[in-house]
Amino acid sequence: MTYIAPEVVTEAKRMDLLTYLRTYEPGQLVRVSGNTYCTREHDSLKISNGKWMWWSRGIGGRTALDYLIKVKELSFIEAVETIMGNCAVTALVYETESRSYEEQPLLLPQKSPTSDVVTQYLFERGIDYEIINECLDKELIIESLPYHNVVFIGYDDKKEAKYAAYRATNKSRIMGDCTGSKKQYSFRLTNENSTEVHLFECAIDLLSFATLAKIEGEDWRKLNLVSLSGVYSPKQEMEKSKVPVTLQKLLEKNQQISRIVLHLDNDIAGRKAAKTLEILLKDRYEVVDEPPQRGKDFNDFLCIQLGILKQNERSFER
Repeated sequence: MTYIAPEVVTEAKRMDLLTYLRTYEPGQLVRVSGNTYCTREHDSLKISNGKWMWWSRGIGGRTALDYLIKVKELSFIEAVETIMGNCAVTALVYETESRSYEEQPLLLPQKSPTSDVVTQYLFERGIDYEIINECLDKELIIESLPYHNVVFIGYDDKKEAKYAAYRATNKSRIMGDCTGSKKQYSFRLTNENSTEVHLFECAIDLLSFATLAKIEGEDWRKLNLVSLSGVYSPKQEMEKSKVPVTLQKLLEKNQQISRIVLHLDNDIAGRKAAKTLEILLKDRYEVVDEPPQRGKDFNDFLCIQLGILKQNERSFER
């Protein structure tokens, strides 16, 4: 059983939700009015005066720890590890003056001189060595120090890093976006001449799809693959939802795209997101819903196809 020292727990409990989101997930924070905020994922979750309340669920609290346990459904140990793991990646700053989302610089972790841990981690999840190595060569993926997390990076047109998502390569569930990440520059393997785009919830599913394409004899480099950088959460009335910023910016820039293929998860959130995007985009694009044939997501499906055993009942949960 994992042991966490009492002083570490005390430190984790000190962090309020507003500071946590400002520092580690700024893209999730939306100002409603004055000192009141909500999150992009849950517009009924309001943050004000050092407290938060998720009105649609009747759940509330004070700290980031409360939020990770009650809303993100992490265990107590996972929540503490997430907060303290974030602190190790990014120095905690209590903001005293407002700074716009677009102005925040991307803070990348220190890069490890080796990539052995990340390579082994991805290979154990079924990702093809050639694809892993090409991503490493182009620094689309790096291994970070001191914890040897895998970091997935997205770039702008000037080849400057603008987005980065990290996750632990051990059995813990420490994961998130690096401070200053802009989701419109999410992790992707692109072919800008393509008239179609394939969308995924996360980088691991994208890499899994590329691996499956290679196994089936396709040239994975000719595919246009884009991660949405997380679960897309539409409004209850689907027609009033907005297209995710990642997809919106992609379609504005690549106007030759006429076909959108959705490879979202086989769970309630993934199916709702796919249905919403079909409703929002069907008048302008050919939209195809193509979830994995088996398993929850495309990494599940890849592992099933390769006969990879999932240790500890899927310790690779995202």
